[in-house]
Amino acid sequence: MDERNPHAPEHLSTGELIARLSEQSSTLIRDEMRLAKAEFGEKAKYAGVGLGMFGAGGLLGFFGVAVAIATAVMALALIWPAWLAGLAVTVVLFIMAGVVALVGKKKVKAAGSLKPERTIGNVKKVATEIKENATHEHR
Repeated sequence: MDERNPHAPEHLSTGELIARLSEQSSTLIRDEMRLAKAEFGEKAKYAGVGLGMFGAGGLLGFFGVAVAIATAVMALALIWPAWLAGLAVTVVLFIMAGVVALVGKKKVKAAGSLKPERTIGNVKKVATEIKENATHEHR
């Protein structure tokens, strides 16, 4: 009695092997996408709460800075007229804003393209390897 399995990979034609590879690859990709979706949904819930709290902290920080600026104006108003104290603080704030904006612009320019070059290169490399292997298997 021959115990060899006629469906074993060594008994299949190249076309059948490629069809099996395509089917298994599709199944694997679908399963991985389902897993990623489930994982993302779970993490998104926690991230949403964290982002909300982070935003609230930022808003409170913004109001804290606003009150500190008002305090600076009131402190300077003790020695200068109120309009001059307000003008001085305004000028300092605009200078600081300009410096921060210029530094930020420089950093964005230094970052270059946001296109994921390495990932694109890796995907192209894998695609080329798959095509080459399929060509070699088909011969």
